[in-house]
Amino acid sequence: MNVSSLSSDPYRDWLRQTLSPEMGLRRADTLVQAAVTRRGWPAMQPFGPREVVAVLQDMYGTLREDLGDARADKWLEAATQSLSLFMQTAPAPVKPDPNAEPVRAPVKWGRRAHDLPLLLARVHSETAQRSLDAIRVTPELAGLERAAEWDVQATHAELRRWEAEDRLSSMRAEHARAEMAEQVRSARAQERLLDLTVRELESELKFTEQAQRRGNVPGDGRNNSSMTTQLAHNRLMLTQTRAFLEVFAPLADEQFADVAPLVPDIDLEAQRLSISVQLHPNVLRARHTLNYAEWQAGDAADSDPRVREAQQALAQVEREAAALLQDTLNTARQHQMQFSALRQRSQELERRVAQLSGAGGDPLSLARVQFEAQQLRAAIRVHADRLLEALGLLDALGGN
Repeated sequence: MNVSSLSSDPYRDWLRQTLSPEMGLRRADTLVQAAVTRRGWPAMQPFGPREVVAVLQDMYGTLREDLGDARADKWLEAATQSLSLFMQTAPAPVKPDPNAEPVRAPVKWGRRAHDLPLLLARVHSETAQRSLDAIRVTPELAGLERAAEWDVQATHAELRRWEAEDRLSSMRAEHARAEMAEQVRSARAQERLLDLTVRELESELKFTEQAQRRGNVPGDGRNNSSMTTQLAHNRLMLTQTRAFLEVFAPLADEQFADVAPLVPDIDLEAQRLSISVQLHPNVLRARHTLNYAEWQAGDAADSDPRVREAQQALAQVEREAAALLQDTLNTARQHQMQFSALRQRSQELERRVAQLSGAGGDPLSLARVQFEAQQLRAAIRVHADRLLEALGLLDALGGN
């Protein structure tokens, strides 16, 4: 598609040219404007890859209604590949930030070590923006503007990555607290079950021994031995469970277990990674390096060894980014599948618990089902937490 990357809004121009063959230029403009209004985007803000992806999803929904799923899927696949190729030639437009603050003073040593990458990313992003602004008002450096735009886009992606890592760190801490609360809840349910089991075994063993002494129960004592072994085993497990609760119950805030994990309803099978690869911070950085090498080489770019080396490095980084994103997406899919299956089974068990409670079932049977239901709740939370963390990582690495 012939769209000039030197346009003031190249991604919007690309989008209009992509949509117009299907619906005409006027309807395409209407669809784009509706997306801007519905999402509250600034009317005159240039589009970037994320805005384009959102409008493509709107178009996909329209085509599914008009043409059916098969043709809509085919169109979206082609549009996604075309966008991925366009992203390799056009950096997202960067406008000067009127609210930009001065570069922060050097940070005194003594801050937490994990804060430093985020602080450095912010400084690099601000510095890259200032460099681009300076290049744009310096005619002698006009040829460097394109490389500087890629530098800004790369630093923005790197900043987004570290901001997401900061959020993920907080998220993982919250997840750990909630999972600990679920483990304590499971231990309490197990304690109730084991306590009732021990009492029942003690009662059965006592009754059997009394009956044998009276001669009412035939046998050679092997049943007693088996029952005694079961009783000893359950007593041991009860002791271990109580020891666990004694140590960890005071450390856990069980209210965390009262809040169900909020998992977004997202179709991970339909995710396409070609765009995400081009938004990966390492890919954007490698593309900046390539553009800088091309600027240095000038008219000899086709034969300059620095350009060839940068091209090879970019291809390698793209492969690595694609592999990492695919692995992360596969992880998210696996946890989503497990989460869905366990949630359905948990709902069935919760109904069983309600039935036993309402029917006045025996305490041991009720405790057994309650323990199983609590174990499922704990497993569901683990898969939900890992899914949310994988989705957060996908977003940090260029998800759309």
